[in-house]
Amino acid sequence: MKKVLILGAGQSAPFLIQYLLTEAEKNNWFVTVCDRDVKLAERSVNNHPNGNAIDFDVNDEIQRENQIKNCDIVVNFLAPMFQFLIATECVKFKKHMVTASYENPKVAELNSAAVENDILILNEMGLDPGIDNMSAMKILTAIREKDGEIKSFISYGSALPAPEVKSNPLNYCITWNPANVVTAGEAGAQYLENGKMKILPYHQVFNRTWNVEIENLGKFEAYPNRDSLLYQKVFKLENSQTVIRGTLRNPGWAETWIQLIKLGLTQGTLLLPEVENLSYRDFTEMYLPQNISGTNLELKIANYLGINPTGIIMKNLEFLGLFSNEKIGSNFKNSVELMTELIKRKLPLPKGERDMVILHHEIEAEYPNNKKEKIISTLVDYGDPKNNMTAIAKTVGAPAAIAVKLLLQNELKLKGCHIPTHPEIYPKILNELKMLNLEFCEKRFEIN
Repeated sequence: MKKVLILGAGQSAPFLIQYLLTEAEKNNWFVTVCDRDVKLAERSVNNHPNGNAIDFDVNDEIQRENQIKNCDIVVNFLAPMFQFLIATECVKFKKHMVTASYENPKVAELNSAAVENDILILNEMGLDPGIDNMSAMKILTAIREKDGEIKSFISYGSALPAPEVKSNPLNYCITWNPANVVTAGEAGAQYLENGKMKILPYHQVFNRTWNVEIENLGKFEAYPNRDSLLYQKVFKLENSQTVIRGTLRNPGWAETWIQLIKLGLTQGTLLLPEVENLSYRDFTEMYLPQNISGTNLELKIANYLGINPTGIIMKNLEFLGLFSNEKIGSNFKNSVELMTELIKRKLPLPKGERDMVILHHEIEAEYPNNKKEKIISTLVDYGDPKNNMTAIAKTVGAPAAIAVKLLLQNELKLKGCHIPTHPEIYPKILNELKMLNLEFCEKRFEIN
């Protein structure tokens, strides 16, 4: 009996777990789900005869090693900080590993050891990164097979409430790791635009936005996502004039979020004093200089940020609870932890409502006959509240789950450390995703 070990049962894992439990029943496999919240793990397994849930502490070396060495494959859905640790032990015990996290450079350096130990360490096997890059590679390969040259590559990803959901003034709901929402953009951004390299520090990322129109959905707000220049190498786009990976939000998100960054509420480098008995209003005031004019906190904040004291941004900050007299009630290590808990409470996806995932590529190519073409490729998927499944859980979990199935069925024979842009991987995964109704709508236009 082949054994699958899943580390982490959080918001992105439900579809992964359900899929692998179904496959386990068909193939006589066994799935063990590990989480520090054992109740969460137990709910995800739901007494399935081919599954088990255990209380798991990733920092417990003996427990961690025992679980890894007694399985056939590890699915790592823990926080990215644990990626190298788990990958190292998978190499040590000669176990395959699949994860949705960005490939850690230290993990990439394990390639030779993974090859020697006859295992595959497969990173970036989720939605973004994951489905986005696999689908992009399919398009780019088709262009090159016709001797085309890619002139512009722009790719967007997003996880949003469905259009009918209007539950809060920020028009956003938390459906994945809220800490990642709070710290979005903290690494800055780099990209190539019209032959010019652009570099944005953290405090400028949400100032550099633009509109993107998605057919049948309308207008969205985009901002650059991390280091797009890495993908010049991944996709071999050295001759392209534009290379941008961006994130989509509903219009108006950035103008509020940039103010939180200006205040310093989204940075986790400074330790907080004890805040348990303070109000959120007290917490917000700690970030203001002493000499700011104003008769109350709200006016001081508006003056400090240079925004309209009665405008939309101030209303959004008020909605988030930053001017509330409510006691914080717990001590947090830093402001990121506090803001993470706050937005979880303030921006939930309402029960019975759908979330939405969008992946969108805009690619321009030129062919030897001087024909120029623009390809627009879009995937939109919605959550299924009746089955308690979000679109983000489905689209993050499905690629990883499919990869596990193919590995256990010996249909992925690649060894070493890889991301799914390899030709041995992405065609097989994309074909399986079609069976789950995760398929791109592609349109092509001649351009001047």
